[in-house]
Amino acid sequence: MRDPQTTLAVICKALSESIATGEFSSKGRLPSERALSEHFSTTRITLREALSQLEAEGLIYREVRRGWFVSPPRIIYNPLQRSHFHAMAKDQGRSAQTEVIDARQCAASAAVCQKLQLPPDSEVICIRRLRYIDGRPVLYVEHYLNALYFQGILDADLTSSLTDLYASRYDIHYGRVRFEMVPTLLTEEASRALRVASGSPALFITRTNRDQHDRVIDCDLEYWRYDALHIDVEVN
Repeated sequence: MRDPQTTLAVICKALSESIATGEFSSKGRLPSERALSEHFSTTRITLREALSQLEAEGLIYREVRRGWFVSPPRIIYNPLQRSHFHAMAKDQGRSAQTEVIDARQCAASAAVCQKLQLPPDSEVICIRRLRYIDGRPVLYVEHYLNALYFQGILDADLTSSLTDLYASRYDIHYGRVRFEMVPTLLTEEASRALRVASGSPALFITRTNRDQHDRVIDCDLEYWRYDALHIDVEVN
């Protein structure tokens, strides 16, 4: 009988080869854990350890109550490029979609007020959106807008690009931008939206934007699936 580590290596190698040759369904769904356990004549514990290892390598991902799937190619993200989400996806031959979770005016947290350079407890516009690449939710984002500059924006189509909306409706264009990127664990809200287990790893990007007049106009709190994003920056 093989020891668990040998079995683990065999499973990972076999599944990696199957993924590389496209042996799974057109939607990239793996067989159930029960079927895989029987196929490899192993326990569910050993199988899950192998699946977790492949997930850590970015080869597969799990959706709550749906099972395991082959990870599609990562979206390439260059923070220095002034391109919005839909344009970025289109340029890479991918399909993008945006869903508005909710949009309202509310009192901002102390952290958001600090980033927007507003007094404590200031009213801001909060827009929460879920963004998809090729039908897969990859980004949960909270946008916080200085309400002074965007009156009436809650009546607009918020599934479209905010960048384009700012320009066409308010004649506001992005100027300087500050990025902060840290690895983190998904919040309960972000996990639920992205259909993954609470506490799953993520890349947390905070983006604070100024306009052409150097006014701080908004900040975005972005929670990316860690296996969906490839940061690629070239500086001359």
